[in-house]
Amino acid sequence: MALDYEERPWGSWQVIDVDRGYKVKRIHVKPGCRLSYQTHEHRSEHWVVVFGIATATVDGETIVAGPGRSVDVPQGAKHRLANESTEELVIVEVQRGSYTGEDDIRRFEDDYGRCEPAEGPRGR
Repeated sequence: MALDYEERPWGSWQVIDVDRGYKVKRIHVKPGCRLSYQTHEHRSEHWVVVFGIATATVDGETIVAGPGRSVDVPQGAKHRLANESTEELVIVEVQRGSYTGEDDIRRFEDDYGRCEPAEGPRGR
């Protein structure tokens, strides 16, 4: 079975493992880039920093985490992952929930114009 991989404006992600109720991804974030400020209706996320320094925002709280540290994102929490350093950021993300599809994203802010005024949980 081929596992998903996708390039994004901020970097890339690759699925490492997936099964019923969970998905594991490796995420690379380019220096100075960040993902959209978003929520997920059907899953929580747990980020483990492998390389670099992550600046995470979870429900308005900023958390800075280096290698070996982790950040929990509860289901439904507004969150964003950013790389404010000059080196690539690599994290492993464990998603847990009833649905882990890529269309379970509701974006509130995005540096790459991927928000639409009436956008629901199907934004990419």
